[in-house]
Amino acid sequence: MLNVLLRWVFRIVLFVAGLVFAASLLVLLMGFALLWSLRAAWARLTGQRVTPWKMRTNPREGWRKVYRAGQGEAVEPVLRKRDGLKDVTDVEVK
Repeated sequence: MLNVLLRWVFRIVLFVAGLVFAASLLVLLMGFALLWSLRAAWARLTGQRVTPWKMRTNPREGWRKVYRAGQGEAVEPVLRKRDGLKDVTDVEVK
């Protein structure tokens, strides 16, 4: 009897936790909608265009940086700063 009661209490607690999580996501979404609506209303009142929110960074730039680093362009300035690195020789593993 106690085992069944504890299972039901656990299920109810998890259900309530899920409802709280869903409600918090809904409140967050409504907050963003309100913020965007206020921003759009202000833009219309001031005579500006209503522009959407967009990503201001270029996601391709990260790939270009890594690709250029693989070609050695990013390593050369470091080697110029450290003149002692040109005297180092690799050791063969035996």
